[in-house]
Amino acid sequence: MKWRPKEALEEHDINKGLKLVIGDGLAAEVMTTFTGGAFLVALALLMGASNFQIGLLAALPTFTNLFQLLSIWLVRRFNNRRAVTVLSSLLARIPLVIIGILPFAGDSAVSIQLLIFFLFFHYLFGSIAGPSWNSWMKELVPENILGTYFSKRSSYTQALNVALAIMLALLLDFVRSRYPDFEINVYGIMFIIAGVIGIIGAVILSFVQEPHSTMGHENIFQLFLQPLKDGNFQRLLSFNSVWNLAVNMAIPFFTVFMMKSLGLSLSYIIGLNILSQVASIFTIRIWGRLADRYSNKTIIALSAPLYILCLIAWCFVGLYNYFYVNIILLAVIHIFMGMSMSGINLSITNLGLKLAPTKTAIVYLSARNMILSVFGSIAPLIGGRLADYFTERSLLINVEWMSPKGEKIFHLVSLHDWNFLFLIGAGAALVAVELLVHVKEVGEVDKDFVKRIMRHSIRTNLRDFFVIGTLISWHEQLWEIIKRRLLFRSP
Repeated sequence: MKWRPKEALEEHDINKGLKLVIGDGLAAEVMTTFTGGAFLVALALLMGASNFQIGLLAALPTFTNLFQLLSIWLVRRFNNRRAVTVLSSLLARIPLVIIGILPFAGDSAVSIQLLIFFLFFHYLFGSIAGPSWNSWMKELVPENILGTYFSKRSSYTQALNVALAIMLALLLDFVRSRYPDFEINVYGIMFIIAGVIGIIGAVILSFVQEPHSTMGHENIFQLFLQPLKDGNFQRLLSFNSVWNLAVNMAIPFFTVFMMKSLGLSLSYIIGLNILSQVASIFTIRIWGRLADRYSNKTIIALSAPLYILCLIAWCFVGLYNYFYVNIILLAVIHIFMGMSMSGINLSITNLGLKLAPTKTAIVYLSARNMILSVFGSIAPLIGGRLADYFTERSLLINVEWMSPKGEKIFHLVSLHDWNFLFLIGAGAALVAVELLVHVKEVGEVDKDFVKRIMRHSIRTNLRDFFVIGTLISWHEQLWEIIKRRLLFRSP
């Protein structure tokens, strides 16, 4: 195999590469499904992890992005993004196999500390692979199909996630109820399978051709300062940073809340996650087409407020002790979270790729990821500490109705430990949406125009009605109310 980049890629090289990148994405999704999300949280709780340790596990993927400067140095040193990406990916996936072997080495080898230790190296090398992969993909994937291609890739990986997650959840619940002593061994097997398939994915990626590209010979720290001097990219970083803080403060504790506060089994939790994934699968291609036709910024401005509404809705879960009412509310929340996050994640990634200059894309994207890693890593740690702080505190707002026939109490608000996190996260996310206004994107279309297009589509397409509904402008009304109240109170 020739590892050196080619001066120019032919059409068949690009087409073959795009297919192989999807293959690697499917392998990476298997790896992530088996070792992340609700399964990782459930394993950590099985090992007796505290709120802070769960927050630390959630912080590792973003904290290790601080080491992405190594990726820039390696690409400059060897001028081979494919080699850096593939070798780093291999080194990232070997620790998963080691973690999987630990349960079979004896009870003394199974500890939350060892899990955190090996996952650190898994995320570390994955972070080093990330910038070189992003730079490589920016030149491999034609810009005019960027949204369409990655939305297609995401729909495939999410469909695979749905199929695997439900099977694993049912298996783990069965083992937990019938053979609880073997539950930790099942997790071990899952990590071994994930590591092996991840390694296969890295091998598949090694067959993708890389177009030749050269970086300047400036001092690496001076290169790193370039994106920080770019005014528009600075504004993108401001939005990304606050959004990262808001999202990562809340997301790691959704599963903890459902398991500890509501007492849901893993099957229910994964089933709800699958609802979210299915909603994402059905909507991500719509978002991708709209992003290519209009702009990524417009898609974020439309989908982010819907996600904020979902965060607020989490505060009302468990308000009444009715199992099916809570399940229905959780189902609705997960559906709309999947719809909104598919548009947000796709557009944020593509917006970063679009605003980064081609020659220094790896520098811009690495700087972005490293800065976001600071906010993304401290957010779950803050969330863990806040959850502990609010454990012994609560806010109750009730309405009492008195009549000759008796009294009735209606609960309006009941906030405690994790609910406070969700409300704080919603507030921070609302601030992030306002920061997005100042980011400029080439080809940007006013969101009001896109709303009109979407509403016209709603009248002729039932699926679009389900996707968008009437929620695309609620945040503007809320923000206007807040501003009017602040103006009214000011002297």
